[in-house]
Amino acid sequence: MNDPAPASASARAGTRAPAPLWRSQLATYLGLGAVLAGMVALFSSLSEYFWSAETFITIANEIPALAVMAVGMSFVLIIAGIDLSVGSVMALAAAISAAAIVQWGWTVPAAAALALATGLVCGTITGTIAVAWRLPSFIVSLGMLEAVRGSAYLVTDSRTQYVGDAISWLSAPFLGGIFGGISVAFMLALLLVIVAQLVLSHTVFGRCVVGIGTNEEAMRLAGVDPRPIRITVFAVTGLLAGLAGLMQSARLEAADPNAGAGIELQVIAAVVIGGTSLMGGRGSVVNTAFGVLIIAVLEAGLAQVGASEPSKRIITGGVIVAAVIIDTLRQRMDAANR
Repeated sequence: MNDPAPASASARAGTRAPAPLWRSQLATYLGLGAVLAGMVALFSSLSEYFWSAETFITIANEIPALAVMAVGMSFVLIIAGIDLSVGSVMALAAAISAAAIVQWGWTVPAAAALALATGLVCGTITGTIAVAWRLPSFIVSLGMLEAVRGSAYLVTDSRTQYVGDAISWLSAPFLGGIFGGISVAFMLALLLVIVAQLVLSHTVFGRCVVGIGTNEEAMRLAGVDPRPIRITVFAVTGLLAGLAGLMQSARLEAADPNAGAGIELQVIAAVVIGGTSLMGGRGSVVNTAFGVLIIAVLEAGLAQVGASEPSKRIITGGVIVAAVIIDTLRQRMDAANR
């Protein structure tokens, strides 16, 4: 007699087979899309100016810096870490590139490379210290936040550095405006989301990242050294923060040492709203992109309906708390279904 099929065995044992992965992902995409559509419908009903191409293009052109940092933060949260220094690293990278162009007379490509290298070094230092001394990344990145912010003040002499149109190609319309006013930076951020999702889902490195966040000891027993992977994740996150600094400078045509103060909370919020677990082991870069859009639409909508700054912060905080509660409930449901 043939062995019974696993599904039949599960049924006789009174347990349910887990839903296929594609079905779970599709349900998540539809859920986040429904939330986004609901917010667009809500703000369109509250403001006659919200439902317009100009509004959506403005939102698209304001989110690239947030989006690329959220891509890196997704990987950091999946390995059960956190990086609070991304906003300061963004400001330092922008400040150094501006100083290189304006004060030191560097070419734009050389200044851009310096900005990216700055972010990479900052991320590598954060990851190395956290791994080498087995310190919580929360504490290490908090110290890095302060040190890097102070460095940005030193580089700029605590003043805004104007770079003009030196790197304006990043904020210029893509392909001469063939997609309306959508900027090169937005298309670059979109490309990064796609590449990062492919890396997470279809490479050994991505599987190791998820495995470390799920059960680091099991990965170690399987012969995988988590340390270089952890350092790499923080290094790439720093690199992306450096890229965000360039995007921010291109959009504002200036480097402000105060730029990005508090943006790390928006980055983390976008990633959590997208369903990446704060406990590690689960996440999706595409879902993070949905989270970035939700944050951006929320802020734009609240601005158009005339919400005060305190009100906006209260509502945004409420959305973050709701996302964490949903994440906790989802983990409990997953645990109950195992």
